[in-house]
Amino acid sequence: MTLAINRLSRRFADFRALDDVSLSIAPGEFIALLGPSGSGKTTLLRILAGLDFPDAGALDQDGRDLLRVSARDRGVGLVFQHYALFRHMTVFENVAFGLRVRKRARRPSKAEIADRVDKLLKRVQLDGMAQRYPSQLSGGQRQRVALARALAIEPELLLLDEPFGALDAQVRVALRRWLRHLHEEMGLTTVFVTHDQEEALELADRVVVMNRGRIEQVGTPDEIYQQPATPFVFEFIGKSNKVPVRIHGGRLQAGDQRFEADALEGLADGSAVAYVRPEHLALSTTPLENGWKATLRHVYLSGSVAHLELEVPGLGQTLEAELGGEEAQRRSLQSGMHVTVQPRHLTVFPLDGKSGEPDLARRRVVHPRYGQAALARWR
Repeated sequence: MTLAINRLSRRFADFRALDDVSLSIAPGEFIALLGPSGSGKTTLLRILAGLDFPDAGALDQDGRDLLRVSARDRGVGLVFQHYALFRHMTVFENVAFGLRVRKRARRPSKAEIADRVDKLLKRVQLDGMAQRYPSQLSGGQRQRVALARALAIEPELLLLDEPFGALDAQVRVALRRWLRHLHEEMGLTTVFVTHDQEEALELADRVVVMNRGRIEQVGTPDEIYQQPATPFVFEFIGKSNKVPVRIHGGRLQAGDQRFEADALEGLADGSAVAYVRPEHLALSTTPLENGWKATLRHVYLSGSVAHLELEVPGLGQTLEAELGGEEAQRRSLQSGMHVTVQPRHLTVFPLDGKSGEPDLARRRVVHPRYGQAALARWR
């Protein structure tokens, strides 16, 4: 079941919820729609479910126009953030509901329904709880009931709208790993809406980053993190340092430092903005000729990672760097130390001369050259 989304647009009064969105979803794929509130991800999910309709565009499933098919007949399972369970029904009755309300010609027998529900409850690790009510379950258990109810109708497409948003962090981590195993075991095609980048990067085969009703980038989790296509993706996914720079004579001027780099060849002189991940900043406690001179203002550990706050007078701003906690302790890094900072690589977006906006088509990944002596110090 290949699902083709072609140039969907949806407007609510003056607000453009979706703006010319196109995407293809392969059978058995796990897709995460990731973005901030108002980016259009839930609107897109509702259109896939048949709960809303676009103002323009097409939705095709192997040659079938889904926009002409009712929500009931699309073969879609939908799980909401707040479970939407029937409080007056037992777990068994909640899971069986979608089967019991089918038209008589397609409704399984009572024995078939009971057998399917029992198997599903075992699959979602809730066997033995069939006669409990939602109020007698934990949040994680209620979410698994909601998922079992969605799976009971044997959907061709499973849609999840922030399904773990109401759960505490520890339960959320355990449940999302369980969900990924379930997806692989059942061969589901799944679309998962979230604003949590960690969830998206851990669960999805491909991540769709959305912003202001448009798709900013589609790629594997590794591509999205390592090769952001736009400044928005850089700033939304993970941590990054934003540095104003100038391109001059094939070199990169960043504050009081000028870097040699082959990737800048062919770009006209002018202003640009560069992004560098904290883990792509190298520090030396020995003064180096090339690199920004900085003062280490703060060091704090988060698990096995040390986060370093650096004041860089030559840039007129602070930078954040990261390295392993053991490495930070071995090097005895402390607040007040003077260090030299060298970016291993930066992603540069030249600014358009007229609009002043980043020119995405001229994006460059720049690897500054420092010479072997300098490189050896932080390898």
